[in-house]
Amino acid sequence: MEYQLLGLVICLLVWAVLAIRKERRNRRVEGLRVLPPGPRRWPLVGNIFQLGWPPHESFARLAHEHGPIMTLWLGSMLTVVISSEKVARDMFRNHDIVLAGRKVYESMTGSYGTDGSLIMAQYGPSWRTMRRMCTTEFFVTSRLDAMQGVRTRCIDRMVQFIKDASASGTVAIDVRRFFFLMSFNLIGNLVFSKDLLDPNSERGGEFFYHTEKIMELVAKPNVADFLPILRIFDLQGIKRETHFHIKPVFEITGGFIRERMEARGAGGCGEEKSGDYMDVLLEFRGTDTTTTTLEWAMAELLHNPRTLQKLQAELRTVVKLNQKLEEKHIENLPYLKAVIKETLRLHPPLPFLVPHRAMDSCDMLGYHIPKETQILVNVRAIGRDPQIWETPLEFKPERFLEPNIVDYKGHHFEFIPFGSGRRMCPAVPLASRVLPMALGSILLSFDWILADKMDHLEMDMSEQMGITLRKAILLKADETKYYGGGGGLGFSGLVFIALGNGLFGLALGWDAFPSKPYGSAHTDISRRFDLVSNPSELYCSAPYGRPSVDLAVALTGGPTVGQGWDLPTNSLVI
Repeated sequence: MEYQLLGLVICLLVWAVLAIRKERRNRRVEGLRVLPPGPRRWPLVGNIFQLGWPPHESFARLAHEHGPIMTLWLGSMLTVVISSEKVARDMFRNHDIVLAGRKVYESMTGSYGTDGSLIMAQYGPSWRTMRRMCTTEFFVTSRLDAMQGVRTRCIDRMVQFIKDASASGTVAIDVRRFFFLMSFNLIGNLVFSKDLLDPNSERGGEFFYHTEKIMELVAKPNVADFLPILRIFDLQGIKRETHFHIKPVFEITGGFIRERMEARGAGGCGEEKSGDYMDVLLEFRGTDTTTTTLEWAMAELLHNPRTLQKLQAELRTVVKLNQKLEEKHIENLPYLKAVIKETLRLHPPLPFLVPHRAMDSCDMLGYHIPKETQILVNVRAIGRDPQIWETPLEFKPERFLEPNIVDYKGHHFEFIPFGSGRRMCPAVPLASRVLPMALGSILLSFDWILADKMDHLEMDMSEQMGITLRKAILLKADETKYYGGGGGLGFSGLVFIALGNGLFGLALGWDAFPSKPYGSAHTDISRRFDLVSNPSELYCSAPYGRPSVDLAVALTGGPTVGQGWDLPTNSLVI
């Protein structure tokens, strides 16, 4: 033990001497070239002890002090953090190729490698081949259109899983688990033409457990990344534990591949569907980003019940009674799309994107970026920049409605949750179809309330840093089946009365056997009043769980509010 400790001390001393000599040599070579500003660093450890947790918030605080392009030394790892729309625009427009490399962390290295990963492979011929395969064989519009039925079936299965869980007496619904199963089975159907996991299967539970652990471990700060000389020791055991969990994941996915190959050998080729792309190299990380985004969307909606109410009203207006949501409906659901965008603005799945690496030295906005520098784009900070967004910490989907149409396709640099340029996520066309369909389907099929009768103001909205930025506390909610209009017997109406130069509105609603805890008449009247502004409302609702009559009354308007209103359809003006 003493010899091991002595050897470690000697290694550290040798590394320190070499690091100091290298730094002095680099300073002589760079001459007058200036790195971006940043906090003063300490010997050996750099700025590590000046950082707090979680890192995206710590980096945002430091950016307020040192600017939107900032230098940090994480041990010996030179890192440049970008925290503004202006700098991100310059990076992706003017330095896209030279900064297209990938920074691979120690926990990701080993026997499995990264060359076969579209996300982590280094920029070069092999990566371009994989990218071309995905964009031309998988994510092209014609292929996505052909696979619409597959997406619909996977989302329908998710809805059925939730129904089964509720019918079995489950105390609360773990939405993350069902979103994960839907996402993974979607990939499974695209690649293998079959569902890969079932919520009740042992293999499904095992796979879910190990992937959750991998996501946590890979995101842990690893001293081996900051002090490379310590890599051989794996002091924290992160690499060892990561590979422990990776092995069963690869065994399970390998089993899927072997089953498919055996089916081909048994003459199964004739049954292969045109949309089957087993040879396309997919990233299972997409499963976690989809799951995280949908969970945050549900959390924000339950935390903001008026927004949830407004979204469900839109869904139940566009989609006819007893019908299910289809992709053709999405274009007529602007508020649903705005909710997805607002979720991605506040909670981008990858707060720093995937780390970039400078493949060569370059100059950006007057600052020098040396070769091998790690580049982190703090898209979470950009999405919460008060200079760009009004009330940036408020969940307000209305900011994405016309005329403020901002998309996440990499052209609006104030909103780049999926990145931009060559290394932008290739699955954006798929995500833009799956996210609104999945969220809309469960909101249309069920009414949701928080488990354990929790008040929405008591929700824990804290974050947990992993590969993706997850909700720290699992979101569990109770669902009640939506039957359309409460229980069937009901009425609601909206009457506008013109008095002088103003316009007043009076809404009445009545519903027997309401399905919602706050009453279906309440919902219907709110939907009607979404068409006007500044409502003051008075609701009388039946207690949840007791079949009764739900009565709602609302009054809106005033001496000047009514001027210039575009009246809703079926309104009566007196």
